[in-house]
Amino acid sequence: MEWQQIEYFQVVARLQHITRAAEILLISQPALSRSIARLEEELGVPLFERQGRSISLNSYGQLFLQRADRIMKEFQDGKQEIQDLLDPDYGNVSFGFMPTLGTYLIPNLINSFRSNYPNINFQFKQNGNDLLLKQLDSGEIDFCLVSSIESKDQFQWIQLWREELFLIVPSIHHLAKHESITLQEIADEPFVLLEKGNGLRGITDQLFEEAGITPKITFEGEEVHTVAAFVAAGLGVTIIPEFKGIDWNNITRIRLRAPNSQRVIGLAWVEGRYLSPAAKRFQQFILNYFKK
Repeated sequence: MEWQQIEYFQVVARLQHITRAAEILLISQPALSRSIARLEEELGVPLFERQGRSISLNSYGQLFLQRADRIMKEFQDGKQEIQDLLDPDYGNVSFGFMPTLGTYLIPNLINSFRSNYPNINFQFKQNGNDLLLKQLDSGEIDFCLVSSIESKDQFQWIQLWREELFLIVPSIHHLAKHESITLQEIADEPFVLLEKGNGLRGITDQLFEEAGITPKITFEGEEVHTVAAFVAAGLGVTIIPEFKGIDWNNITRIRLRAPNSQRVIGLAWVEGRYLSPAAKRFQQFILNYFKK
């Protein structure tokens, strides 16, 4: 059975006249009759009552017309959905980002984009660096904002901005008056860090390794606000950027005198993978947004 046979059947069923149906469909009457005959043969029942040149739907034809209308409606709806996805002013974008960006940057970014393109919908994934890259590789997301990545074989990654890392201590801590400090000076401090798999945790682990330090970790948190709250409560110190949205009243920032004490954030996507026009539009918007 072909889509064209169903379409031909619908026209004949509504007009109940082969000649007029053939004229509307711009095919010959014999070709239309053969198409209807093949459809009836495949279904195993006649669909029309024939009396001379006039035809009318029988009970089988009436039943099949209801189904044919549903089939063609689903087909047309599916075509429209795909066309909407391919329209750069509509469609869906699947976008991933690290939790540390969700409280300040992502809402502003999306709000700015939606002010120009209100009909584009988003599906968001908020995860650590490692999981975001897995979701990107599997095709679950179109692209994501992540820390710099070591292996770029299957990924494209463009740097967007850098963030300085600070030592964060309780305001009453004995080091709180320092303007800057080395990692060696805090080697014996208890640390409150983000969980492994988080991009920021990977950077701090690398800093410790380069300094030859094995940190004494008292707590590992899922998100940065929890880590900052534990520091404020006097349960340890941590290393994070100067995030917006954190309560800084009971904690103090101290500049680190250490090489590579920064976090580099960029946009990652899979090289060569198809991106819808809407996704491409948002991708270019991100690149332009951070150029400014």
